[in-house]
Amino acid sequence: MKGMLVAAGALGRIQTETPALPEALRRVGEAILADPAEAARSTIITLAERSGSSPATVTRFCRVFGFAGYAGLRVALATETGRAAQANWDMGVGHEIGPTDPLDAAIGVMAAADSRLIQETAAQLDAGTVAKVAEAIVAARRVLIFGVSTSGAVAGMMGGRLRRIRVPCWSHADAHEALADAALLGEGDVAIGISHQGRTREVLESLGEAGDRGALTVAVTSFARSPLAELSELVLTTASRETTFRLGGLAAVHSQLFVLDTVYVAVAQRTYEQTNEAFELTIRALESHRVERN
Repeated sequence: MKGMLVAAGALGRIQTETPALPEALRRVGEAILADPAEAARSTIITLAERSGSSPATVTRFCRVFGFAGYAGLRVALATETGRAAQANWDMGVGHEIGPTDPLDAAIGVMAAADSRLIQETAAQLDAGTVAKVAEAIVAARRVLIFGVSTSGAVAGMMGGRLRRIRVPCWSHADAHEALADAALLGEGDVAIGISHQGRTREVLESLGEAGDRGALTVAVTSFARSPLAELSELVLTTASRETTFRLGGLAAVHSQLFVLDTVYVAVAQRTYEQTNEAFELTIRALESHRVERN
């Protein structure tokens, strides 16, 4: 992968990516997730024993997630679990919603999960990478954003925001349209592919075509070692917390929107006068379609 992994937000990345790891590394991840606070206090030997592995396997696990060794991972876990305890982020997280549960209880579980999801996404987001993406968008002749299914809806929302502040942006959920527009990109243009698992063939094909034409390629994905991330020059990772009735890509929508919103804000900061003028013009144009207040 060309984009760098960031040390922050380790717990969210471990939760997302552990199921796809080889068995020995997966056991280490599962031991950490079973009790992150205890893992932060444990020695490398203790964690190896708890996970039925070896210290060398624990060290290899740390390096997979961007840490030089176990000390760095322990610090990250201690920081995150301490912050989560202080903010009560874990309240309701992991609880299943049953068919007879009161609606107010279900709302509480959803709110807790989504709040934690955004916090984890923010923790692992690299501000330097966001800035690079924003600067490239500001300078680009064309910006193309694409995804499939729910990721396609997210692409459409981001495209609409950028167009409203006069960024020449196209967004697609249709694979043929995305591929055709990707073929028209060139040096200095930007292509952003959105895929929760980073394995959607249509997104990979479009991003690959854009890269072949010289465009800067950006991945938005929950899996930092996915094919989409490997294909991209810059990677923005999202957290994902599956809850009852919201699985896979659907669970990642809020974090995808949050990550892209940070890019949008960074673009608006860099085009402040243009953005304010665009807001004034569009608000004025839409005013006649609003019902007057009583």
